[in-house]
Amino acid sequence: MFPLIQRCCLSTPFKLQKLTGPSLLLCGKNKTSWSSLALQLQRDARPVSTSQSLKPASVYTTQLQAFHTSLPVFKKKTPAESEAESHKSLESLKDCPKPVLYLSLGGLIPFVAVPLAMATQGTYCPQLAFAQVAYGAVTASFLGGMRWGFALPENSPAKPDWLNMANGTVPPLLACQALLFKDVTQGAVMLMLALGIALHYDISLLPTYPRWFKVLRVVGTMVMILSLLATVALKAFLEGEQSDDRKIWQNTN
Repeated sequence: MFPLIQRCCLSTPFKLQKLTGPSLLLCGKNKTSWSSLALQLQRDARPVSTSQSLKPASVYTTQLQAFHTSLPVFKKKTPAESEAESHKSLESLKDCPKPVLYLSLGGLIPFVAVPLAMATQGTYCPQLAFAQVAYGAVTASFLGGMRWGFALPENSPAKPDWLNMANGTVPPLLACQALLFKDVTQGAVMLMLALGIALHYDISLLPTYPRWFKVLRVVGTMVMILSLLATVALKAFLEGEQSDDRKIWQNTN
């Protein structure tokens, strides 16, 4: 097929030259010869049209091949890689000093004890819930003050600028706002926001903290937030049951 196209493309210019030369002048004298001349030109011009129609197609194919690019492949983390990273992060807790580790875990006991006590007794105690929120407010204020203590020394990598000082003040302000709510649920939500902001500051804005401290902060914040969520869930569930029991007792009496 390809040699046939080459022959047609090479042979047509010579035929057109022969016809457009002296033969064209001779044929112009006879009016009847114009029809034969037109037919011969159409026959000879057909390969040219086919060759010209084939030429852009080849150009388009080359352009498409030139501009063809494969989609970028983003490397996704496999479950094995994510498990390996989590395992390394947990292993970094071994480098944590023992007093810091034990005191941090001991500080989480009041958070966990409140929902656990209400769940075992099966009754919602508003005094315990408020005590949990108050203890969480003290913890958020401690985390903000710890940022000040990290930025104030002369040899500290964190400068005592407006950003670090203001970020250390935001968690105590939110914690104070959490104590002003009459509803424990609203106070717990505000407290969770303060703890989340403090965790964001310690992990992303202060990268010079040791790895074991960052892992300890993540674990501690997760335990505190889950404990507050458990208290809020128990409040909604146990208060509903207690109100139903009161209605039943009033109807029976």
